[in-house]
Amino acid sequence: MANVCPYGRFTHAVVRGIPESFGKTAADGHENGAVSVDLAKAQRQFGCLTGALRQKVGLQLIEIPPDAELPESWRIEDVAVIQGDTALIARPFQQQRRSEVKAVRRVMSELNLTVVEMGAEQGGSAGATLEGSDVLFTGREFFVGISSHTNHGGAEVLADTFRDFAVSTVPVCGGSRLKNICSMGGPDTIVFSSTEGAKKTLRVMEQLTDHRYEVLSVPEESAANCIYVKGPSKKDFLLHRPVEECPDSVSAFQKLPDYSLLPTACSEASKLGASLSSLCLLINRKHTYF
Repeated sequence: MANVCPYGRFTHAVVRGIPESFGKTAADGHENGAVSVDLAKAQRQFGCLTGALRQKVGLQLIEIPPDAELPESWRIEDVAVIQGDTALIARPFQQQRRSEVKAVRRVMSELNLTVVEMGAEQGGSAGATLEGSDVLFTGREFFVGISSHTNHGGAEVLADTFRDFAVSTVPVCGGSRLKNICSMGGPDTIVFSSTEGAKKTLRVMEQLTDHRYEVLSVPEESAANCIYVKGPSKKDFLLHRPVEECPDSVSAFQKLPDYSLLPTACSEASKLGASLSSLCLLINRKHTYF
């Protein structure tokens, strides 16, 4: 399969607000371990992210209201994988998170996307699971991280859904999700953490692909997750963690030529294991249906 889809061309961003229950887990409603989070700060950071996507990058923003009954629903990237006109509704590992897909499915339908459901017919609680934060699409192929959240069954469903593209599974070494340790920093550039675990995952990816990607290595793992968008003006934007959060990595991003760099804070969501891309679903649609 040799399909190539220009990476980074998006028109819409779908987000879901930070609920009052932020910091609690979907499993039991209790606080997320011993992690202390600042709800107001998380909501401010969410507002800065959405503001950057809408006002600076120029995307049309679709915001699903927060739901206190779904404390992790702000991690919207987990519940869908979108490529072209197709949206695969994913199946989160935690049973309690699966109701998050309802509102996202409705938005995908309203955008006139072809919605493919990854539901219970794939098996019971021990069946296929897939979370979007374990999926890296490069414009040429998919890499699916096999982690505590995503299994081989989930990767098989993704491969069956997006048959025009090669799909490779890779171990997630040194991080809880694939996109905790890597992300796209341009059409042929992958931003990778320089941790030993991330290097192991990178070596596997290099063995599985026929394409040679540029690799931008960053010393801090949390800096490895960025949001790259070729905006409506054909300008290259990169949302990345600011110097206050990743002081040793900002200089790496400054090596990217002709990019509009948008430092975007994510410290509160990061405390819960999330990344910048966890907070949005990016879609390329020629028309607006809202």
